[in-house]
Amino acid sequence: MAKQEEILRHLVENQMLTQEQIVEFKEEAKADKKNIEEILVNKKIISLEDLTKFKATLYGLSYENLQEKAIDKDIINIISKEVAENYKIICFSKDGQKIKVGIIDPDNFKAIEAMDFLAKGNGLEVEYFLVSADSFARAIKKYESISEELSSAIESKESEEEELMTVDDKDKIDLEEITKSAPVAKIVSVIIRHAVEGGASDIHIEPLHSESRVRYRIDGILHTSLVLPRNVHNAIVARIKVMANLKIDETRIPQDGRIRLVINKREIDFRVSILPLVGSEKVVMRILDTTKGAPALLDLGFQGRQLKVVENNLKKTEGLLLVTGPTGSGKSTTLFSMIDILNKEGVNISTLEDPVEYQIKGVNQSQVKPDIGYNFSTGLRSFLRQDPDVIMVGEIRDEETAELAIHAALTGHVVLSTLHTNSAVGAIPRLLDMRIEPFLLGSTVHTVIAQRLARKICPHCKEEFEIPKDILSEVKAKISDIDEKYINKIIKGFNTEKLIFYHGKGCPRCGNSGYSGRVSVIEVLDINKKLKRLIFDGNRDLSMEQILSTQEFITIKQDGILKVLQGITTMEEVMRVMKD
Repeated sequence: MAKQEEILRHLVENQMLTQEQIVEFKEEAKADKKNIEEILVNKKIISLEDLTKFKATLYGLSYENLQEKAIDKDIINIISKEVAENYKIICFSKDGQKIKVGIIDPDNFKAIEAMDFLAKGNGLEVEYFLVSADSFARAIKKYESISEELSSAIESKESEEEELMTVDDKDKIDLEEITKSAPVAKIVSVIIRHAVEGGASDIHIEPLHSESRVRYRIDGILHTSLVLPRNVHNAIVARIKVMANLKIDETRIPQDGRIRLVINKREIDFRVSILPLVGSEKVVMRILDTTKGAPALLDLGFQGRQLKVVENNLKKTEGLLLVTGPTGSGKSTTLFSMIDILNKEGVNISTLEDPVEYQIKGVNQSQVKPDIGYNFSTGLRSFLRQDPDVIMVGEIRDEETAELAIHAALTGHVVLSTLHTNSAVGAIPRLLDMRIEPFLLGSTVHTVIAQRLARKICPHCKEEFEIPKDILSEVKAKISDIDEKYINKIIKGFNTEKLIFYHGKGCPRCGNSGYSGRVSVIEVLDINKKLKRLIFDGNRDLSMEQILSTQEFITIKQDGILKVLQGITTMEEVMRVMKD
């Protein structure tokens, strides 16, 4: 406890924390049964590595960051993986008989006793270093690669005589037993765990001619992670079906299911989709980490005028807010963040989704089932009899749903939904095509957001670099259309003649890609009084000049360029996501 007070005093002395915040954080720690250090890191008062570095000085230990450190396999195995995981200690260096050991908790005397005993038995001398939890988690992955973990399981499976190519109803019980067998269960377990630990959003398990390919989608890009023998593919699919409570003997039609697992003490949901192919089936699993909670709009990439418009319009008690963009552009996550803002004790929120991705406490979430006639339009009709204040409709796909959403917004409800258009302005002609009258459209829609997801530069290998002259000319042309006062609010010290660009050179933390995480590139159209008049007049295809006459509008490409100049992403990424 004394060390904790020293940490807090250090933060106050360095003007990183106030006494009022200390009281607030201590109350939060007590209420949520959390460590105050965890709260400090989550609130971004101090980074985990800086906190660990300061703690090391308090305990008289050296600090070490293992995230980019190459550790020889023979050295890491001086301490077995089981001991390392149990005591949270790891060996990362050896010089003669002297070894360097990383430890997370310097107050964990059992870990130090165990290590001293182990070292004495092997004639080793130990030097302890304080490492962060993230640093330890990265280092412990070096015990085994995914291929090494699976090799014995695959060998065991190949030695089995059972083939799972075709299954009759009478064999269903036997098949369930086979899919629970150690080799197949191990293969599926390792595939899922490595996907979660690697930050993947989707797992693709697909049959090829002579092999089974496993790909992970990380930061929007698919990467081949593993290639398995073809004869294990059907067993893997059957195992996943059992876990998702699907029919394992049904191979003719698509099936959808859900799995919930606890991985590294986190509850993770997996949305499973099985698709029949010629002679086999493909599996796609969407990974949904329910422990993360809703990200703030600021963290998603909303800034400046965009953030102000959205926050102001979310305070309205009626009207329609639309999020547009192609599949995989982060529309559901943006809606999830907005629902979290609106989710208060006195507000009744109902959502109609296909499928329910994020489960939100206090929100009534319903999943459409078109096969029994429960779709967006029939669901929306039922919702209006549930006395809602806020309605979220997963997607406006047809005229009937569009009409119901507009009428719900017109009769005193806040309605949030998505629409497939390439730009915010494109939502207006799209709704007019769905036979929505211009006067109804202008009266109900108050915000249209268009977005894409661009990969963020890895902060650990970020460096300045020069971009080609033709792209530099395009950047200058685009930012010349933006008010310089607005740019200066977003980028401090902005100078058109001294534009600085960054990229990631690649490092172990980002898998040598130069990117880590994603950010939304956004445009926000505020349907204000001036714009409403243009819509009432029947203006179907609004020009950029007309839009700019009603508001200080930043296009999605301009927002992308501003994020490039802020060092968040690269021009290459902005151009990639803006191909349309």
